[in-house]
Amino acid sequence: MAVDSSAAVRRVPAPLGILLLLALLLLAGAVSVMTGAYPLQLSDIVASLWPRVEADPLAQMVLQDVRLPRLILGLLAGAVLAVSGALLQGLFRNPLADPGLIGVSAGAGLAAVAVIVLGSTVLSGWTAFTGRWALPLAAFMGGSLVTFLAWRIAHRQGQTSVATLLLAGIAINAIAGAGTGLLTFMADDAQLRSLTFWSMGSLAQATWSDIAVAGPWMLLALVLAPLLARPLDAFLLGEPVAGHLGYSVDWVKRAAILLAALGVGAAGAVTGLIGFVGLVVPHVMRQLFGAGHRMLLPASALAGGVLLVAADAAARVVVAPAELPIGLVMALVGGPFFLGLLLRNRMV
Repeated sequence: MAVDSSAAVRRVPAPLGILLLLALLLLAGAVSVMTGAYPLQLSDIVASLWPRVEADPLAQMVLQDVRLPRLILGLLAGAVLAVSGALLQGLFRNPLADPGLIGVSAGAGLAAVAVIVLGSTVLSGWTAFTGRWALPLAAFMGGSLVTFLAWRIAHRQGQTSVATLLLAGIAINAIAGAGTGLLTFMADDAQLRSLTFWSMGSLAQATWSDIAVAGPWMLLALVLAPLLARPLDAFLLGEPVAGHLGYSVDWVKRAAILLAALGVGAAGAVTGLIGFVGLVVPHVMRQLFGAGHRMLLPASALAGGVLLVAADAAARVVVAPAELPIGLVMALVGGPFFLGLLLRNRMV
């Protein structure tokens, strides 16, 4: 399914659309920092952030040590997941493409599950060496190694075959899924709880340290992605046309895949596996703003941040004082929403 069916659609003027997304981002951020097991008022937020105003110590601690890191991590993760999806959808010329296609999520998940289950036995040396960073570092390395493996399989004679890359991703996803299933079978009850929560994704454990480790990599992917806007626009016309326009087709493929792996791997390392953001957001933004990547990439970044922060806020209040995994919320919302889009397009 090619993306050029929506290439001429521009239903929302770009400046108005960006302003609306920024307004939604501010609204979602305010709701996120104010809701939770310990609700905050606007006065608490102002007092905690304004040094000349005396603040409630507990409210200040909740805001600065819990809510703000969670908000910033949600914004970064949502933005980079959506942008990674937009890159791969443009590369494959398919609005149904997802970062999971090339095995990034499966590789990160397998590495993380291995640390959870085998961290005290076979991988005890790794956990002793890396400490509290054992799981996020393993997830990041697992996603990166799997992506490199898929790319090496598809790269021959100086060119990367997209079809071979997709087939390699399918095979790697199957192998990683089998490995994850085997490790899950070996896990005890405590490990199963940790494994299940991580595999469904969560921002509950977000800290400033997580942002310091994963944030620069996510920011790097977000900053570099717009450099591929024009080449990906040329890809909409087909790879031969992109080559005739002077773009290095193989370089564009390699850069898009590496940036997607970098962003998704870094996000998944600290948030767990969160689906549908990279699938739904670019698809919707393409329908609203058109297929041009100069607008699609920043719009997807903003919308991805809004969606993930809003889903995180909902996860905290739906079954309060307990908390739903954010990946479950995204599946419950994103799945039916995306099916509705497909059915609507079919009827048009």
